[in-house]
Amino acid sequence: MQLPFFDEIEKYIFAETTAEPADVIFIPGNGYAEMAELAAGLYRQGMADTLLPSGKYAKGKSGFSDILINKKERYPGPYQTEWEFLKDVLVKNGVPAEAVLKEDEATFTWENALFSRRVLEREGKLPHSAILCTRAVHSRRCLEYYRTAFPDTHFYVCCASPAGITRENWRCSQEGIDAVMGELTRIVSQFSLWMP
Repeated sequence: MQLPFFDEIEKYIFAETTAEPADVIFIPGNGYAEMAELAAGLYRQGMADTLLPSGKYAKGKSGFSDILINKKERYPGPYQTEWEFLKDVLVKNGVPAEAVLKEDEATFTWENALFSRRVLEREGKLPHSAILCTRAVHSRRCLEYYRTAFPDTHFYVCCASPAGITRENWRCSQEGIDAVMGELTRIVSQFSLWMP
């Protein structure tokens, strides 16, 4: 069945753009290797000289959980934080350790953005432009948080799909539909908390 409003939801949720050279590459905290691998590839292409992965571990958890890592044989750990894991992925994919800044306190996406800003303020490196490497299905919510934390920064959004849910196939499975509708619900509920 063709549902025209799905087209509008799809355009909104999947916020991917073409990457251009930027001041920094952001990688919000997660337990998948794919976003950091994507960021490392962009670094090797000369898209940015600085990378900032962010993350402690998920809110409500007592430590970093590696259950999301699809490539345990390449990145066996153990890791204490999402940042430690993401940095290891970056370094193993050709990024020099000195190009990687550290933010290892964030426990959810808004903190990834806010705490990353604090790191860059301390470094005196607030970006004019940035690349955001995130999951495709999470790209809109992630972009809006980072835009809120960095209102003067132009963002390019590059996406990976470690769970296989993409703009092209999300309508083909209940898992994809649930993931997209879940993101839409979280955007409405989380951002409404900020409105007067």
